[in-house]
Amino acid sequence: MAVSIMALVVASTGTSYAAGLIGSDDVRNNSLTTMDIKDKTIKGRDIKNDVIGSNKIRNGSLKSRDFKAGQLPAGATGPAGPAGVGRWALVDATGAIIAQSGGFTVAAGYPAAPAAANGNVYINAGENLSNNGVIATIALQNTADLNADGILNGRQTGSDSNPEFSGEVSAAVCTPGVVNCAPAGTGNPNHLVVSPRNSDGSFTTDGARKRFYVVVTGDSSDRG
Repeated sequence: MAVSIMALVVASTGTSYAAGLIGSDDVRNNSLTTMDIKDKTIKGRDIKNDVIGSNKIRNGSLKSRDFKAGQLPAGATGPAGPAGVGRWALVDATGAIIAQSGGFTVAAGYPAAPAAANGNVYINAGENLSNNGVIATIALQNTADLNADGILNGRQTGSDSNPEFSGEVSAAVCTPGVVNCAPAGTGNPNHLVVSPRNSDGSFTTDGARKRFYVVVTGDSSDRG
């Protein structure tokens, strides 16, 4: 009878009163389960210090949101990323830089001589590129009719019938003994060479050249 009355009082007065009525001695050991506890009702102050240990908590059941801000230790600080990562330039069909993130100058744009440099663009990056990567890609310009066929939408069938969209381009750091760069003053890792080609591998020529982007990746902290 007494238990029934207590239960009725608890049910009618709410959880705050129940917390004051029911203690550990009123609960049979190992009898409570998760379904007996209403969601989000237990606070840290409701648990006696050192009562619940790791052996009472199912592995992987707690989440970071279950802990008060500042209670979880921060992880070790990761290493700082390299300074000045990534630079780019846009080179037009004449071999001139028309936009860039900074630090590039053209050393030789499609020079006629020496013959070994013909058809290439040589760019001074303003830093030693030995620890950098370089990438080049053709930049679409579908308002320039490169083969005078009146078709600028890239839908013409046939081999290399859409030169506004197609072609080849490669880039490398000028590294003596690996990538030789012919124009005077470019044979060092401060320079890179970009070699645009037609789809059949032949040199591009005036009036049929395309713009291209060149990107320098990696650490540029040594750029003066």
